[in-house]
Amino acid sequence: MELDHIDRILLEKLQEDSNVSLTTLAEMVNLTTTPCWKRLKKLEQSGVITQRVALLDAEKLGLSFVAFVMVQTNDHSNEWYERFVHAVQELPEVMEFYRMAGEYDYMMKVLARDMRHFDEFYKKLVNRVDGINNVTSTFAMESLKYTTKLPLF
Repeated sequence: MELDHIDRILLEKLQEDSNVSLTTLAEMVNLTTTPCWKRLKKLEQSGVITQRVALLDAEKLGLSFVAFVMVQTNDHSNEWYERFVHAVQELPEVMEFYRMAGEYDYMMKVLARDMRHFDEFYKKLVNRVDGINNVTSTFAMESLKYTTKLPLF
């Protein structure tokens, strides 16, 4: 979908606050509410806006231990891939999960309460699917930037 200047402003504002009223959004882009609402519906129907959520403060919820887990496997079959992806998607500690190019095959961002909680997660991970060859974890010392806001060029 091709985005125009108004669409980009609407998306920018929604990324800052998805609770902003339709009237306020319309005023920000110099439209009346009906055409603004139609644009939002079009962005939703096209899949540009996938959902509207509340963002929670992980640290205030006791989830301040951030780990990046890299996994290597020797089994690159589709069957193994599907089992592994399914197993990882069921682990609530995994916030992000990627198939990678390079030295490691998969990488995930994991949130845990502390090292003990992470160790429990690690044991669940390696025991869920046979064929994991190597797991390496690194731990964040400090968060220097975190955003869910996508750059709209």
